[in-house]
Amino acid sequence: MKLYITTPSPFARKVRIVAREKGLASRIEEILVDPYGNDPQLVATNPVVQVPTLIAEDGLPLNDSPVIAQYLDQIGNGPALLPADPAAWLRVKRLETLANQALEMGVKLVLEKRRPEHERSPSWIERWITNLGRTLDALEAEAPGADTLDMGIITTGVALTWIGFRHPDYDWKTGRPNLVALNRALEQRQSFTDTYPE
Repeated sequence: MKLYITTPSPFARKVRIVAREKGLASRIEEILVDPYGNDPQLVATNPVVQVPTLIAEDGLPLNDSPVIAQYLDQIGNGPALLPADPAAWLRVKRLETLANQALEMGVKLVLEKRRPEHERSPSWIERWITNLGRTLDALEAEAPGADTLDMGIITTGVALTWIGFRHPDYDWKTGRPNLVALNRALEQRQSFTDTYPE
C-alpha cells in the first residue's frame, strides 16, 4: 500500500497512527508529497489534491481520513478502533466528529492567516476561534481517557497536538484538564511519538 502524506497534516497523522496501532506500518509505503504544488502523484489519485490518500491493497485510492482509518482498522490486527456495537460505535464516532470539527476550525484559521492581510476577514476569524473554543469545551465535557484507544480518542489527541503546533498563541489547555491529561498520555505512545508533526 502507498500512503501520500505531509508530516504537518493532522489528518495524515491520524491515519499513520492507526496504521502503527494496527500493525500495518510495514505494509505501507509513506510518500511525502506537496499538495499545494499539485504533486503529480497526488493529482493522479485524488481529484482535490489533499492528504492523506491511501492506495489500498487492491489498488483502490481512498481519499478521506475517516474512511482510510476505518479501512486500516478492518484489515489490521488487534482490538477494533471502531466498535461493532451500535451504541458504542455512535459514541466513538461522535467524539471523532467533534475532534474533526476542532481541526476544521483550526485549518480555516491557518488558511485565512496565509492570505494577504488586506484580504483577511476579522469576522470569520473571530467566528472560527469561538467555534474552536466551544468544540474543545464539548470535548472536555466528554472527559475522554487514554485507557482504551479508539478512533475518537486518537482523533482528539491528534487535534490537540496540532492546535498547539499550528496555533501556539491559542491557549487550549486552561480550564480543560481532561484534555490536557489525555494529550499528555497519548503523546507518550510510540505511534504518536513516531508521527509527531514537523
